[in-house]
Amino acid sequence: MMNTPAQEHISAVEKIIGRAELAAASSPATATGWIHCSPTADITVPMSASDRGTAAKLTRDTLVAAGVRSDDRVVVALNNDGEPAGALIAGAAADVAAAVVNTGARGRMRLVKVIETVRANVLVITPTGAADLLARLHMEFLADPLDLELRLLVLTGEIADAKTARHLATEFGADVVNVFTDPVTSVPVAHHSNGSLVPTAPTQLTLVQLDSEKPLDPADTATLGEVVVRHEWHEKLSGVAVRTGYLARYGEDGRIQAPEHTAGDHILVRGRWLSIPNLTAALRRIDGITQWRLEVSRRGTLDATTLTVSFNRDSLVGNPMWRGRVEQALSALTPVSIAVTVDPTVREEPAAPVIADHRGHHLGERATVTTNSAQSHAG
Repeated sequence: MMNTPAQEHISAVEKIIGRAELAAASSPATATGWIHCSPTADITVPMSASDRGTAAKLTRDTLVAAGVRSDDRVVVALNNDGEPAGALIAGAAADVAAAVVNTGARGRMRLVKVIETVRANVLVITPTGAADLLARLHMEFLADPLDLELRLLVLTGEIADAKTARHLATEFGADVVNVFTDPVTSVPVAHHSNGSLVPTAPTQLTLVQLDSEKPLDPADTATLGEVVVRHEWHEKLSGVAVRTGYLARYGEDGRIQAPEHTAGDHILVRGRWLSIPNLTAALRRIDGITQWRLEVSRRGTLDATTLTVSFNRDSLVGNPMWRGRVEQALSALTPVSIAVTVDPTVREEPAAPVIADHRGHHLGERATVTTNSAQSHAG
């Protein structure tokens, strides 16, 4: 069978790497100039002046493809460090739209005030952030979301939920479009159209098998593959493709569909990628922990994360200092708020950590997903 452009593209890539191998590929320890860095240095990518210029252009082109117009007034309510990069998107939007305000991700009442003050008609935000804003407008502010007069919601940073998008469109009276942000550089590189990913630059995205570097056959619409992104525009990363952790399928038209799940050693929580190996290493340094369980759920509009730890002796179970050590370790590891609970039962024997994603997003390690492929496809 003749290769598709995606297959030809990926076969020409020198190597497919994971996030843990980024440092070897980009040499951040000896790099000069600006270095794109996630909050705990899971991702460190040097960006030359040329890289920054191209990244800004990619961002501008993606925003235009997503529907941002020259007469729009835009508010960006995203994180400004790590992923997604609100400052990068706001800077690019300033070159595209009539006006841009960068508020950051916190404070719904502040966000409403900014939208009203600058008479914004476009809001860039995470899907759960938009859902949380909507809920607070109804329940706390007693305001009609239609009064904000938003024309367009640009959603990014999380697994998209089509039902939520439709609900947001109805409540705000706005068009809703999802944008796919590259976890490596925080650059928006594609937008969703009719359930498919439309890359801003050709051959930038493709799917590979979870257990190998082989490309997934675009004719196979049943199998989950991992989205990999190639940075042909980047001086240090032009010869590699990087696994994103997002899982998706090919559609009947041969296009990559919107990501459905995540897999691997990072889990996506509130628009942030949490490193499971870093979490494991941090907890291993605390004496007495024999097991831990990380649970992620979405009972309301936002993700809630809880870490339950088990200790090997009774003197630690009720010890506030040891609980505080766990809380401090998490605070140093991620800006995402994680609640800590202590298992009241003493467990002397060590046991493997457990990751439980009740949202159904994270399917575990890649090998586990491959082994249980039938179940994951059915879900």
